[in-house]
Amino acid sequence: MEPTGDLALIGLAVMGQNLILNMNDKGYTVVAYNRTVSKVDEFLNDAAKGRKTILGAHSIEEMVRMLKKPRKIMLMVKAGKAVDDFIELLLPHLESGDCIIDGGNSHFPDTIRRTKYLESKGFLYIGTGVSGGEEGARRGPSIMPGGSPKAWPLVKDIFQATSAKTPDGAPCCEWVGENGAGHYVKMTHNGIEYGDMQLICEAYQLMKEGLGMTAGQMHTVFSEWNKGELDSYLIEITRDILAFKDADGQPLVEKILDTAGQKGTGKWTSVSSLDLGMPVTLIAEAVYARCVSAMKEERVNASKILKGPKAKEFKGSKTEFVEDIRQALLASKIVSYAQGFMLMREAAREYGWKLNYGAIALMWRGGCIIRSAFLGKIKEAFDTNPDLSNLLLDKYFESVIGTCQASWRKVVMTAVELGVPVPVFSTALAFFDSYRSARLPANLLQAQRDYFGAHTYERVDKPRGQFFHTNWTGTGGSVSSSTYTA
Repeated sequence: MEPTGDLALIGLAVMGQNLILNMNDKGYTVVAYNRTVSKVDEFLNDAAKGRKTILGAHSIEEMVRMLKKPRKIMLMVKAGKAVDDFIELLLPHLESGDCIIDGGNSHFPDTIRRTKYLESKGFLYIGTGVSGGEEGARRGPSIMPGGSPKAWPLVKDIFQATSAKTPDGAPCCEWVGENGAGHYVKMTHNGIEYGDMQLICEAYQLMKEGLGMTAGQMHTVFSEWNKGELDSYLIEITRDILAFKDADGQPLVEKILDTAGQKGTGKWTSVSSLDLGMPVTLIAEAVYARCVSAMKEERVNASKILKGPKAKEFKGSKTEFVEDIRQALLASKIVSYAQGFMLMREAAREYGWKLNYGAIALMWRGGCIIRSAFLGKIKEAFDTNPDLSNLLLDKYFESVIGTCQASWRKVVMTAVELGVPVPVFSTALAFFDSYRSARLPANLLQAQRDYFGAHTYERVDKPRGQFFHTNWTGTGGSVSSSTYTA
C-alpha cells in the first residue's frame, strides 16, 4: 500500500495531540505514535475520532512504513535523554535524507550535537522551538526551526501552515539558522517570558500591598492596560486571573501558595548570558525571584523577625501612581527585550548563526506566550536598521523610554520607601542607567585587581590594547600576571 503520511509525530501528550489536530486541519496526513501504544488508540477514539487522515501506528516500523519519502518525524517528548533514546530507535529504520525534528524544549548545545551527529550519518535534523502552550499548539503556535538547512524546504509548508499568523496574515514561523539556532531563540523567548511575568507580578504586588487595591480593582486596571501599548497575552491572562472567583466567591489568586516553579529555560538563558559576557540582568533577576519565592517557610520565619516599612502607607494619588506603574512596566519591558536581542546577537557571533532579528520579532508576534503588539515595533526597528546594536537606541524606543523615565524612577523609589520588593523593575532601571553612562566605576575596580593580583589596566590617555601595571605598595615588584579580558 502506498504511504500517505506527510509527517509522523511521536509523543501524544497535550502538545503533541493538539499539533497533530492542527496540522490535520491544514490538510496534512499525520501519523501518530506513542511509546505507550495504548495512548495511540485512545487518541484515535477520542480527540481524533472520525479523522481518516490521522493514522495510528503501533510500532516504529509501522510508523515509518506509513510515511512518504523523504520521511519527516517530529518528536514531542521530554527534553534530554528521551530525545537521544528515540533518535537511536529511529535511525535503523530511516534512509539517507530523512529528517528527524525535535519540537521539545531542548537545550541548544544538545541540538548542536545532535545536528552534527545525524548529518554525519546522512540524515537531516531540526531542533525547533514551539511556543504557545496547548492553545497555541491547537490554533497556531509560534514555531522557531533551526538545524540542517537542507531540511527547511521539507517542512516549510507544513510548519508555516500550522503556525500562528500575524494580523496581516504572515506566518509566525521562519527559518532561524543552523544547528542549535532555533532552540537558542526559543530559550531566549522563554527567558524574556520569565522577565515579563515577574514584571507583571511586581506591578500586581505594588498595587495590592502598596496601594491596598482589591483583585477586582486590579482586574479593571489590567483590562485597560490591555487596550494600549501593553496589549499582550500575559496582560490578558492576568486580567482574567484577577477576575476569577473561587467557590466561595473570593478571588482564587489570593488562595494560591506564593511559591513559583520553573523548568530551567530561564536558568539556561542566564547561564548563557554569563558565558557570553552579556548583561542580561533582568532575566537573571526574574529567575532569582522565583528562587526566593521557593524559600516559603524561611520567608515566613524571617517576616516575624526582620522589620521594615509598613507597606500600606502610600501618600498621594493612587490613580496617578497606577499610571506610573504602567509606564514603569512599559519601560522595563523594553529593557527586557533589548537584553534578549543583545544576547541573541552575541550568540550569533559566537556560534556563526545569521539571525534575522526582524523575522524573530515577527515569529513572536502571534501564537507564543510573549506575543504582544509591542513586537511589531521591534520588527520595524530591525527592518529599519538590521545592524541595530541595541533596541534602546532605536528612535521609537528611545522616545518611549524618555516619556516613561520619570514614572519609572518614581515607582522604584516609592517601592523602596514602602518596602515592597521590585527586583526586576529595579534591575531594569539600573541597567538603563549603566548603559547610558559614558563612565562607570570599573576604573577603580581594575585598579583593585591590579593592586592585589597584578592584572594590569588600560589608561584613558593611551591607545586601547596597551596595558599597564603599577607597583601600588612599593613592595610588589614590577611583574604583572597577565592582561585581563573584559
